[in-house]
Amino acid sequence: MKPYLSRILFLVFYFTCFQTFQAQFLDASDTSESSVRKYRSIINANKDIVQFIENSLAKKGLPKHLRNLPMIESHFDRNITSHAGAVGVWQFMTAHANQYGLTEDRRTDIYRSTKVAVVSLGNLYKKYGNWVTVIAAYNCGEGNIAKAMQSANSSQYHVFSKYLPAETVNHVKKYLNACYATGELSSVLSNYNNARMKKMFDSRSGEKEGSSLSETEINAGFSLRIIAEELKIDLSQLLSWNPGIEEELNTKGESIFYLPTDLMPDFLLRKNVILSRSLKEGRK
Repeated sequence: MKPYLSRILFLVFYFTCFQTFQAQFLDASDTSESSVRKYRSIINANKDIVQFIENSLAKKGLPKHLRNLPMIESHFDRNITSHAGAVGVWQFMTAHANQYGLTEDRRTDIYRSTKVAVVSLGNLYKKYGNWVTVIAAYNCGEGNIAKAMQSANSSQYHVFSKYLPAETVNHVKKYLNACYATGELSSVLSNYNNARMKKMFDSRSGEKEGSSLSETEINAGFSLRIIAEELKIDLSQLLSWNPGIEEELNTKGESIFYLPTDLMPDFLLRKNVILSRSLKEGRK
């Protein structure tokens, strides 16, 4: 059997297994109507800020659901200060802000703080490879994540989370609840499970982990074949990064799309050309 085919079959198998067991260890904890209304009302009351944040995320190839982070952090209130001294929409501590050149008095500046937050989140994703761990690290810091992983002897959030501060665990729960309210929970959980699959495959096959994956969204108008051609990669490799994407595009008309971080900017630059070719030649 060809290596690529073997890899795809392996990933599809584990994708199916993880989807089956996913709810056992990671899911929204509050799906009540009142919870959904609360989060949606916050977004509706801050449409301009939300749009700016979503556009800033999209420019860097980051998913829009990260707009839920400042929503649970501050309700998009630029003037809020936490009991620990975190300030602004993104609730930056002084040390975290200074790390990226954001001065203490600029933490309330939505434009500058969002620019820094996007870079910070992108760096965390390169390190951890899934958004659940990124949200936890953003809350409690990379040092606490490292200690928890070491204590649990695992890099999987649902395993090491019991060693994290209760505040951080609750923070992640709020994030998942917010993503449920915005209809993006399945995307977050799929991203988490895909990262787990990749680690399991690499450990089984003895391969070194590849470059971190970044994500964006595509709709059914895109041809995966043409994406592969434009990026000069094998279609089988593209599918290995995106198990189940063909079915999701066919059934839902859209899907989260994963590429190595170094390839994502190229895709975003060629996105309109790729879509134009796809529509012209017919999606295959």
